[in-house]
Amino acid sequence: DRRESSPYVVEFQQKVEDRVLCEQNFSTEQLAVFKDAIANSYYFEMYVEDLPMSGFIGDIIDEDVVAQDIMGTGEGKTFLFPHLQFIFGVNKNKIVSAAVRTDASKKVDISDVSAPQKITFTYSVDFVPEDLEWKHRMKRYTHSMFAPASTEIHWLSIINSCVLVLLLTAFLTIIFMRVLKNDFTNYMDIEEEIVEEEESGWKLIHGDVFRFPQQSTLFCAAVGSGNQLLVSTFIVLLLALTGKVSTTRRGSILAAAVIIYSFMSVVGGYSATRLYFQMNGKAWSRCVLLTAVLFPIPAALVFSYVNSVAIAHGSISALPFSTVFTIAALYFFICVPLTLTGGILAKNFAKKDMEAPTRTTKVAREIPTETPLFKSRPFQMLVAGFLPFSAVYIELHYIFTSMWGHQIYTLFGILFFAFVLLVIVT
Repeated sequence: DRRESSPYVVEFQQKVEDRVLCEQNFSTEQLAVFKDAIANSYYFEMYVEDLPMSGFIGDIIDEDVVAQDIMGTGEGKTFLFPHLQFIFGVNKNKIVSAAVRTDASKKVDISDVSAPQKITFTYSVDFVPEDLEWKHRMKRYTHSMFAPASTEIHWLSIINSCVLVLLLTAFLTIIFMRVLKNDFTNYMDIEEEIVEEEESGWKLIHGDVFRFPQQSTLFCAAVGSGNQLLVSTFIVLLLALTGKVSTTRRGSILAAAVIIYSFMSVVGGYSATRLYFQMNGKAWSRCVLLTAVLFPIPAALVFSYVNSVAIAHGSISALPFSTVFTIAALYFFICVPLTLTGGILAKNFAKKDMEAPTRTTKVAREIPTETPLFKSRPFQMLVAGFLPFSAVYIELHYIFTSMWGHQIYTLFGILFFAFVLLVIVT
């Protein structure tokens, strides 16, 4: 969600005691909304100097869940917390910690929503000295109830990825050793007069492995876009790991990802055009254009739909027109020219000869049409994507929780390690 300025007025090193924020007359409908939000454990989140503060808007006392589910009674009393107490830690004239508390002694009973109520909202502000250094101010949030409690599950994910890498390496080694050993044995047993031998196994397709695809333009554009995303992700994670990009400032990682992806367009254009020329392509400009739109256009369509839904529902997570215009300007004035620049560099300086390790046969081998289920294309695609996904699904869970669950993600070292393992497994 985008930030909205709150009506709370806080001045540095100025303590406040029970200052009235406002007095609001709530209708029965508004009280019912508050009561439902408290029942569903809604909480608020505020930021001061990029330090998050979270708290619940109310509480329910004497609630009997069993009786409520069975007999419809035992709802308990619902209380709203109209008073907030802000506590800021200061070190060397810098705010290094921020917390907000609710005062239970000033709670307001809103159990009865049949009649309107007038509620007065107040707040207090206190500044306390802290020994915490400003550069280490986010470490305290690692153990917050709104952040992941431990890193054990992350290390289990890393161990799982390492085991996958070892197993895949061992399986491939065993398969190659057995195949090569059988081939060497067969060749040693062949008499000198025998020149030809019936091919079997991997030798049946070795002449078709490096055959150029029919849709070489689309294939090269996909490879170029993938290289661009791969390099961009690696640089963003490396900058976050080394502290060059602030992981505590809200939106800095996303802004860095958009900018780095824009400048890495030259990588996508270069790699796509280079591969296209190696496949004896002629219309390289078409390949460059397709590389420039292959990922951004579908992403823009998905974003337009999601942003339109957010605007229709009045959500503050909807991006304003100025931000959309800025992203569009980055694409048209940076991404597209740099993709074209990469294509021109590949056309003039890249090596255009495909040096395949095996010779490609002139006649393509016929692909069987009737195959078992486990040899079908959908099944092979599913199995091929399952292993990489299993290597990073734990980190994906916490990333999505951080994005949509308003939690804090700071384990970029583990995320970088998981990304490297993902590349190896893939």
